[in-house]
Amino acid sequence: MILTGPFTQILPLTNMPLKGALRDEQLQIIANGGILTESGLIVAVGSFDELRKTNPSAEIKEIEGDAVLLPGFVDCHTHICFAGSRAKDYAMRIQGKTYLEIAQAGGGIWDSVTQTRSANEATLTATLLKRIERHLNNGVTTVEVKSGYGLSVEQELKQLRAIKAASAQTKATLIPTCLAAHMVPRDFGGNQSQYLDYILNELLLIVQKEELAKRVDIFIEKSAFDIGSALIYLNKAKQMGFDITVHADQFTVGGSEVAVKTGAVSADHLEASGDAEIKLLTNSNTVAVTLPGASLGLGMQYAPARKLLDAGACLAIASDWNPGSAPMGDLLTQAAVMGASEKLSTAETFAALTYRAAKALNLTDRGILTAGMKADMQVYPTGDYREILYHQGQLKPAIVYIK
Repeated sequence: MILTGPFTQILPLTNMPLKGALRDEQLQIIANGGILTESGLIVAVGSFDELRKTNPSAEIKEIEGDAVLLPGFVDCHTHICFAGSRAKDYAMRIQGKTYLEIAQAGGGIWDSVTQTRSANEATLTATLLKRIERHLNNGVTTVEVKSGYGLSVEQELKQLRAIKAASAQTKATLIPTCLAAHMVPRDFGGNQSQYLDYILNELLLIVQKEELAKRVDIFIEKSAFDIGSALIYLNKAKQMGFDITVHADQFTVGGSEVAVKTGAVSADHLEASGDAEIKLLTNSNTVAVTLPGASLGLGMQYAPARKLLDAGACLAIASDWNPGSAPMGDLLTQAAVMGASEKLSTAETFAALTYRAAKALNLTDRGILTAGMKADMQVYPTGDYREILYHQGQLKPAIVYIK
């Protein structure tokens, strides 16, 4: 066994509810704390001196100076398996061009599809690993990664195989999601229902056979898929044994209702969600995933995080790191900035980045520091946990532990 410490403060994030608002007074803070681990799992968390006294044979790994220990962050929504750049799109957007104007000029999702199709699997794996490494250095130890820039059987499989290859080469946990239902590809000779049938009948069986993903996502929006087609697709994918999640309510409502009706693990985006959508999500087991990176990248309003929490929803925060609408990819910065705007407590923000984000991925073995959990943790070089959000993402972890 290994005893690590002493930490000035440990925030285990235990004994806090999965849903609803949180006050900072609910945070348990262990002063002069230690953490006992064995074979990558947490054995005990408590007073460093007490743990050393009761475990005399444990190997000691001493921490010097001020240090705050948190669980590793979980980024439950990213699109970081891609090739190329959409800097041209961004430049047009900040000049005031609309989404439609950018797409007509050759930009938008289809631009990323074209560039990703041109890259081989090895290139996609290598670039994905670089982005994962950056996330790891910033304390993100579990990362969901979507396909969705292939939009054909061959190209979606290439993306998912690249994610699987990267997973074998990083210490981070990668959770792959098949987002072949990102949009109807321009080179597909049929309507959206026919394209979704094509995915169900020709792609998802191979995805299952090769164990490339256990999750399926769909973008419900006027520019992508309508509610009726999405309901049929998600129910069929669920019958096949996939967990399902939804890109919901980004520009128009309807997606969150589909997510709740189909029992999706999460509804992600929610910038357009109103009182009716908030009530639906609150009365369900679907996690409300907010994506402040997309709001920052598109220059639009944040999802109603404060209202969701006050209503009693389970709220997670993810980066949406992608080449188009959310290129920043800095999860902590985005969460801190949205938290200031939406008036989220430190407890609410930390919960949204850890155990509540893990819930959005159906993971029950991480996100809090307690016996039996994965020892995925991060250490900030400060004596006061409040400094972490105060610096709005510029205070980086000094140490990141995986297992």
